[in-house]
Amino acid sequence: MATYMNDEVFIKKGFLISTDKSLLNVDLIYNYLNDDSYWAQGIRRDVLEKGIANSMCFGVYQQDVQAGFARVVTDNATFGYLCDVFILPDFRQKGLSKWLVQTIVKHPDLQGLRRWSLATADAHGLYSQFGFVQVARPEVWMEIHTPYIKPQ
Repeated sequence: MATYMNDEVFIKKGFLISTDKSLLNVDLIYNYLNDDSYWAQGIRRDVLEKGIANSMCFGVYQQDVQAGFARVVTDNATFGYLCDVFILPDFRQKGLSKWLVQTIVKHPDLQGLRRWSLATADAHGLYSQFGFVQVARPEVWMEIHTPYIKPQ
């Protein structure tokens, strides 16, 4: 069942946030992540599709046009990793990214998580509004980081 999160201000402007994956424009998402993002350039289409299939996804729409996207990798019980968050350039400066993050952190299926995480190079101000802070004890965190390599 799809969940629709709305805010009166955005409804009046014709915007909607939905977790209905059938509404996602995967071509648009792939093109943005592969060509325009700094974090997912070189991602293979099949990898993105698998990620979408196994994540809670949030699409931002104005009428039938997708304006943005985000996904949460989660077990819906203890942990959520917020990633692939973007609003397309033509829809920026309208407060949509703030509304999107607010909708995600307030989503009923994501309440009570013990830990949220995300990685960002340039949007600390956005996420800090919702309680995200730098990792308090980085010495206890470890990672394996294998960035996508774009074929030459």
